[in-house]
Amino acid sequence: MLIASAALSACHRAPTPGVTITVAAAADLQFALEDILRDYRRRHPSNDDIRVVYGSSGNFYTQLRSQAPFDLFLSADVEYPRRLAAEGFAAPETLFTYGVGRIVVWAPASSPVDPTRLGMGALEDPSVRHIAIANPEHAPYGRAAAAAMKSLGVYDRVSGKLVLGENIAQTLQFVQSGSAEVGIVALSLALAPSVRSQGRYWEVPLTAYPTIEQGGVIVTRARRSRPVLDLRDYLMSPAGKDRLKQFGFYSPQDKK
Repeated sequence: MLIASAALSACHRAPTPGVTITVAAAADLQFALEDILRDYRRRHPSNDDIRVVYGSSGNFYTQLRSQAPFDLFLSADVEYPRRLAAEGFAAPETLFTYGVGRIVVWAPASSPVDPTRLGMGALEDPSVRHIAIANPEHAPYGRAAAAAMKSLGVYDRVSGKLVLGENIAQTLQFVQSGSAEVGIVALSLALAPSVRSQGRYWEVPLTAYPTIEQGGVIVTRARRSRPVLDLRDYLMSPAGKDRLKQFGFYSPQDKK
């Protein structure tokens, strides 16, 4: 009887409380990471809660140096995680590169401007009054956009039309809403299922801008957290990399 009571008590025991994992993620990961996390939760059922905040990598870097309460940082520029590790705000042994991003010239499907035909010349179309890019001061994709325009010889002629998004997701929203006729955005956003049918894009040649090497790191206080380490490991697993590749990210080893 005592054995039966003990077994019954065990059956009704409250589930082990999970932990909350807070992730600071570059805005270009908005769709790719949500897809990855759905698969991760399916493969790793637990009571852990994963909360993601999307934004500018440069802004997150500043916040993390001020002890912002994040556990994992996924940056659009691996240099930011490297700096945090060197400065003691993140664990150096957890530093990783998860992919290389690409930029595209994007316009709504209803627009008379067709980037697939005009390429970078779409920025100079007479109907284009505003061109959206992310702010180069703190957004890696903004720096890549500015570099590509200069490399391809259009920057001086179109710089007066530029409108700056706080991050690359807001940059896409500017074009979607009509605040800009065209924009230079992340390929990962253009390939998202909810965006793909909304517009047309031209992929900017990789030789036109510095490599957007994206990486992450675990902050110092979470360096031994098994749930955080498990999430980082999944991102770097074949399954995680396959998901990232579906959204246009490739590894530095296979630049194609």
